[in-house]
Amino acid sequence: QVRVVESGGGLVQPGGSLRLSCAVSGSIFRINSMGWYRQAPGKQRDLVARIFASGSTNYADPVKGRFTISRDNAKNTVYLQMNSLKPEDTAVYFCKTVDGLARDYWGQGTQVTVSS
Repeated sequence: QVRVVESGGGLVQPGGSLRLSCAVSGSIFRINSMGWYRQAPGKQRDLVARIFASGSTNYADPVKGRFTISRDNAKNTVYLQMNSLKPEDTAVYFCKTVDGLARDYWGQGTQVTVSS
């Protein structure tokens, strides 16, 4: 059984920073990619950033230059460093892992609130 657990969310003032972590455990067949998605109230869940086994990354336009995704392969953990946070970054952030058989595994989400 595969577990995906996010941590690091919280309340931060505009312009502040947060670092999210996502750890994957259990029997998983070769991780292909790990990514972060976010969902604000009443909106769809959108991709924020993703990192592939090759190390290549992609980012949604609204977070380019402010967020950085990284990965520790030995720990099956992915991080999202979020800087210069804005109120519009407020959302529940979800981690998704895709294995070598194209199966998705989602975490339960962590709340990020940007407010003064």
